[in-house]
Amino acid sequence: MIIIDRVLQGRDAVLAAAGHHPYARAVLWRGLEARGYQRDGAVLWVFPPEHSNGGDAIGPAEPAIEICAALVADGVLRPGQPLHLPRHGRELLSGRLTVSRHDDWDFLWTGTPPPEQPDEQRVVRLTGADNPALEALIDEAFPTSTSRPGDPRVVDWYGIRAGGRLVACGADRSRGDIGFLAGLTVAPDQRGRGLGAALTAGMTRALLARHDTVGLGVYPDNVGAVRLYRRLGFTNTHHLTSIRLA
Repeated sequence: MIIIDRVLQGRDAVLAAAGHHPYARAVLWRGLEARGYQRDGAVLWVFPPEHSNGGDAIGPAEPAIEICAALVADGVLRPGQPLHLPRHGRELLSGRLTVSRHDDWDFLWTGTPPPEQPDEQRVVRLTGADNPALEALIDEAFPTSTSRPGDPRVVDWYGIRAGGRLVACGADRSRGDIGFLAGLTVAPDQRGRGLGAALTAGMTRALLARHDTVGLGVYPDNVGAVRLYRRLGFTNTHHLTSIRLA
């Protein structure tokens, strides 16, 4: 039988137990209630159904997975739910959880303004009139993006234009206590010109005017993007594995 050391009620209690870790501050939205669970240094939280069917965790991977197994046994977590857990190999799930998805990614963050980039002054905040151009650019350059016009998680869109055409875009998804960049996209025929650096730097600087920290997510095998983000100051890392319960 798996024992959960402590149940946490509400966002503030979860944030405190998580040590106000930047990842927890990013994904635990303001005004959103959550229930958390602690075991052996790991903290896992789940969201109400109207927000999300999944949850997140920080701390050691093995006790986080044990919490998941206990919640599955109790019916709190059900098949199809996504979870973002501390980095682990599939072998750690053996005999505990059955999953249909297992993807590694990194959450990076910075509290320092980035070095100024050429063309950074071209980064502008977009409006609803730009939604058709945003859709066209994302369809062409980043069709798997989970950030789209109309997404309630997006606070603002930023972009770069060239000759009246939108050639780069990014979403401000700062719904928690820190800034959060998502959906950073550059048109295929405009890559290699520094627009990705300009967009990321411009958005980071704008968000740091309102938040003490800015974070983003990246797949570790996207070596070029990781190198760019490191160069711009995103040197802090939380390693994650996203799973979906089968």
